[in-house]
Amino acid sequence: MAYKTLLTVAVSATRTDAAITGAAALAAAHDAHLDILALGVDRTQIGYSYVGTGAVVLQAALDRAEQDAKEIESAARKAIAGQSPALRYTIEAAMTQLGALTDLVAQRARFADLVILSRPYGDGQGPEAEAVTEAALFEGRAPVLILPDSGAGRAAAPRRAVIAWNQSAEAMTAVRKALPLLKQADLVNIAVIDPPQHGPERSDPGGMLCQMLVRHGVRAEVSVLARTLPRISDVLARHVRDQNADLLVMGAYGHSRFREAILGGATRNMLEQAEVPVFMAH
Repeated sequence: MAYKTLLTVAVSATRTDAAITGAAALAAAHDAHLDILALGVDRTQIGYSYVGTGAVVLQAALDRAEQDAKEIESAARKAIAGQSPALRYTIEAAMTQLGALTDLVAQRARFADLVILSRPYGDGQGPEAEAVTEAALFEGRAPVLILPDSGAGRAAAPRRAVIAWNQSAEAMTAVRKALPLLKQADLVNIAVIDPPQHGPERSDPGGMLCQMLVRHGVRAEVSVLARTLPRISDVLARHVRDQNADLLVMGAYGHSRFREAILGGATRNMLEQAEVPVFMAH
């Protein structure tokens, strides 16, 4: 599979440039079309208002969201101006209330081969950034590439990649959807942390995955790691640094919140400390 339709959703004018630069590099590398959604979000979520004031408050919030969308669109066009003139792209501005964000983002993500987003945590990021990530992963069922605050361009042509392998369906989905990137890498390291002694891969942890990747032309190896730190995410982050990797592939895990899913603790911890692009799928 090749990536032919890429999507990035911008919710902050100050954090638009890095995501678009990384997405544009991927589009160029894969001869893909880049769709950019500049999203202004009404975050008020008014619980009550006094008689006669509700319409005024709601209109003010919508006006603010519309202004944000215009500013984000302007920042996106400025970022695009610095990219190759051969880049095929579309930019669309929209506004939404926070509660309706999931449906809008999921509908767009459903028709994208890959969604590229900036890291949803850190300075300048509000709750809508995490909501966009969750919507694309869990409702849109699209693979998502999370770009760090620096070094985003490495995702277009990773030289060394690490796969967080735990035999789960989510991890397998992530590997399959990351194959176009893994095939480009000089080396792919399959990291298995404390494999179960009685699991289906107990005699050869990561071996079947390694064999599958090699048959796809990927140069792969397996590292079996002990859990020497309190959190799995800490062990994995250290291993990524030790491997000098420029891409991490992992399954995205979550738990139910009514009908939707939210990022689970391990996934959130990994994204909070991500120093390299993280490719996730659910």
